[in-house]
Amino acid sequence: MNGDDLSAVAVLNDPVRRAVYEYVVAQGREVGRNEAAEAAGVQRTLAAFHLDKLVEAGLLESGFKRLGERTGPGSGRPAKVYRRAPGEWQVSVPSRDYRTLALVLAEAVDLLGGDERAEEAARRAGRRLAGGRGEPGPGGPGGPGGSGGPGGQDPSRGREGAAGGPDAAGVPGDSGDLDDLLRRRGYEPYEEDGRLRLRNCPFHVLAEEHPLLVCSMNLALCRGLLEGLGRDPGRARSDPRPRECCVSFSIDNDN
Repeated sequence: MNGDDLSAVAVLNDPVRRAVYEYVVAQGREVGRNEAAEAAGVQRTLAAFHLDKLVEAGLLESGFKRLGERTGPGSGRPAKVYRRAPGEWQVSVPSRDYRTLALVLAEAVDLLGGDERAEEAARRAGRRLAGGRGEPGPGGPGGPGGSGGPGGQDPSRGREGAAGGPDAAGVPGDSGDLDDLLRRRGYEPYEEDGRLRLRNCPFHVLAEEHPLLVCSMNLALCRGLLEGLGRDPGRARSDPRPRECCVSFSIDNDN
């Protein structure tokens, strides 16, 4: 176990500090001290103390930014702002190293050309994670949204599902069980412009080394989650954004 990782995670043991951290992370943007204090229900000085401790531990990064609309002379000094740091920390007792084996397996799949089988396995895993509460929809295995086609540079190509297929529920506006599933898997879902987006990539290290394989498997996994919930898997599509997951979900039936 890495001592630095343990020290960083231990910083979150304080309930106020953890609340401040979770609020900043959930915003996906820079957060000022006043905003963090109001969200955590504490004084600004206490929020500032915890924010700086989180920066010191490497969990947040800080900078300066004008938060008001005024610019030029008289607009005041830029305020100190915070956002999630790009690092990653893991604690396991006793020590485990699943990451190395995952990287080796991903390389083996790439070398053997097993992308299609890997996507099929990921889709089955998604259905299992969802509890198998639904059967494959119109985009299921072998269908228009299935994973039967060969993998390409865009993981969503040929796998968008049947746009006109039966999907009375789609991904509901309140997200419900899908939102809960994604949150428990570490995706950090949030709604924006009619889509359910994922602020965090749980497979970031693997995706950096094997982006085409891992992103196509991730899309297949997300579509498997939808199938397990009895939803149209075509509601999930490849939609990469900087510092976020490469998959998003449509919330209404028109997107």
